[in-house]
Amino acid sequence: MDSPALEERLQFALSVALEAQDLILGYYQNVDLNVDLKADESPVTAADKGAEQLIRDRLAVAFPDDGILGEEFGTLDSKNGFRWILDPVDGTKPFVQGVPLFGTLIGLEYESRTVLGVARFPALNEVVYAADGMGTWWQIGDAKPRRTTVSDKSDLSQSVFCFTEPQRFERIGRPEVLETLMKKCRMSRGWGDCYGHVLVATGRAEVMIDPELSAWDAAALVPIVREAGGAWLDWNGEETIYSGNGFSVNAALKNEILDLLKK
Repeated sequence: MDSPALEERLQFALSVALEAQDLILGYYQNVDLNVDLKADESPVTAADKGAEQLIRDRLAVAFPDDGILGEEFGTLDSKNGFRWILDPVDGTKPFVQGVPLFGTLIGLEYESRTVLGVARFPALNEVVYAADGMGTWWQIGDAKPRRTTVSDKSDLSQSVFCFTEPQRFERIGRPEVLETLMKKCRMSRGWGDCYGHVLVATGRAEVMIDPELSAWDAAALVPIVREAGGAWLDWNGEETIYSGNGFSVNAALKNEILDLLKK
């Protein structure tokens, strides 16, 4: 994979995420918003479907040979090794509740390696993005993007721990993970979904743990955390988005958190 091909796709992802932001905000905090339940009882709205369709339509023109895996509309096979992985509204539950900590995730694989990620937060008008070898960048509004890294904290007692829903730890039979970290960390907060992982990548939290997630929840986040100097891994310590779980952590605490999760 050459750098121009990756840079071109990064600029596309940033542009289309901003376009999707406008569509999503048209539904945000709208009293007439309809919420449907999918087969797994997770919510879905017109914002989820409309944003993913918009991104797919733009991809069909810009990169017709690239594959796509999306939360709402399934899989399109790749003809060239590139595959986009889309979560148009990661954090639909916060979105429905009118809470601004939801994001649009656009990830890219090349020959099964995640190489690019964009996480845009429409209600905050912020974006965090990364690509292989290019670092992680954070832009707030129209300000100039600035390079960002994970924190260097090495003591859990001084760290911030994030999670999405405490019930997820119960569902997989690992409540002790949540209990232990809540006791050991300076602060524990339900700043969850993609927002928690981005907090780690931008040095505002040290650990974010997901006991349950799908590939589209994770694909954009792996390069964002990795390029910021941290690690995005599954609970066995592998950098994969297909294990059904994952966590983000700064470099200093990686081994300690991994030992806790493996137990």
